[in-house]
Amino acid sequence: MLWPGEFTGDMVSLALRARGGVSVRRDSVADVVPIDLFDSSDDPSGESGGADLNAPLAVRMRPRSLDDVRGQREVLRPGSPLRRLVEGSVSAVTGPMSAILWGPPGTGKTTLAHLVATATDRDFVQLSAVTAGVKDVRAVMERAATNRSMYGRQTVLFLDEIHRFSKAQQDALLPGVENREVVLVAATTENPSFSVIAPLLSRSILVTLESLTREEVGEVIDAALTDERGLAGGYDLADEAREHLVAIAGGDARRALTSLEASAGVADGDHPFGREVPEAGIPLTLAHVEQAVARAAVRYDRTGDQHYDVASAFIKSMRGSDVDAALHYLARQLEAGEDPRFIARRIVISASEDVGMGDPTALQTAVAAMHAVAQIGMPEARIILAQAVVHNTLAPKSNAAYTGINEAVADVRAGKVQAVPPHLRGSGYTQASDRAKGAVGGAKVEGYVYAHDQPDGVAAQQYLPDDLHAELADRSYYRPTDRGFEARLQERWAWLRGRLRGKG
Repeated sequence: MLWPGEFTGDMVSLALRARGGVSVRRDSVADVVPIDLFDSSDDPSGESGGADLNAPLAVRMRPRSLDDVRGQREVLRPGSPLRRLVEGSVSAVTGPMSAILWGPPGTGKTTLAHLVATATDRDFVQLSAVTAGVKDVRAVMERAATNRSMYGRQTVLFLDEIHRFSKAQQDALLPGVENREVVLVAATTENPSFSVIAPLLSRSILVTLESLTREEVGEVIDAALTDERGLAGGYDLADEAREHLVAIAGGDARRALTSLEASAGVADGDHPFGREVPEAGIPLTLAHVEQAVARAAVRYDRTGDQHYDVASAFIKSMRGSDVDAALHYLARQLEAGEDPRFIARRIVISASEDVGMGDPTALQTAVAAMHAVAQIGMPEARIILAQAVVHNTLAPKSNAAYTGINEAVADVRAGKVQAVPPHLRGSGYTQASDRAKGAVGGAKVEGYVYAHDQPDGVAAQQYLPDDLHAELADRSYYRPTDRGFEARLQERWAWLRGRLRGKG
């Protein structure tokens, strides 16, 4: 709860400090000063010397302005609703818009809310959906209305984990958001379409935040190493240690900074007090990072030979039906920070190239996994990928469809592209229509046999161009194996060839 007591008779006013945070003017000593998680670690002057070293590194390094924000270039482009909200730029006909920030952890939801709060002369209130109830929401709304009417001050309400709010709690927000008595900035890691009521969504802009790229995470780490609010140049981070920090962050800036801070603590332990610090700073090695995060670095270069070697071994292990090896290489890629969407695409390809008609359901599983991974992300995506990998690996294998299309393409490239047989040509143009005959199944070009009119549903007629019809009497692009589902196709395939080619 923001204010544990009743609001009758007391005068409570929240005012932002110059660099975030809140101060409270009150008449009742019974009121408790609200805890502000946005309280900036730097002093009101903005000088680095005011940094609170007891605050977590991720808090100390919170961006002070939009220029310091890493990533989210699209939603923070000039003129975008979110940028205008942060900058406090309004016109005579447009006011500040409430916003719902949706994205994975560590993408800047809290940071952007902090910047909104500090942008202009606004009162800032924070509630957590985990602890606040309907009574707390209504109290904030009442106080916001009072501040607006008496002092002309607008209230910014930051609501974290809004997806945890019940429908009744969200309903309580509607009047204040509707009348702009409050500017709501809500954060959620779940799809708002399912977790936020429609009336609230319609009154807010939806801002989708993306995970930071590896380059952007690296920039966050580099800034923390040198900034006076951060490690202030006191550590010399090895390149391989930096790469490991970037990899394990998974696009989460907060995780990267937390891991960096923990690693620096381990490095301090290896540098006894009183020992002279090198000019470059205390060495911070890969071993320190591995010890701090209890996670070994995987030797894996996403753009070099190791990337292609591990990916190749992964595909070949699925093809070779070694499920343990396939899962091993899947784990190596994931732990090295490989894009799970890349892995999912490789699994889909393998489902057709290596499994094929041996088990047609493998492709269904792989495609479903690819879409699920894109929607869910890590770390849960590893489970979905593992299921698809196990399916591919254990399934009967057939590359008959793969080799079939390759041989067909080779013939086309070799110039075997004679005219389509007359009876197979389209009947929608004039010359064909003149030859069309009215028959069962609809109008058809003379000579064409409608397959559905045949007792067995197969019309014994020439489909291939003349040159290939003769050539493929003795060979076939598609040659089913005797494995899995494809074994059941062999008998029908042989019968069809006999019917269409005149031989089995």
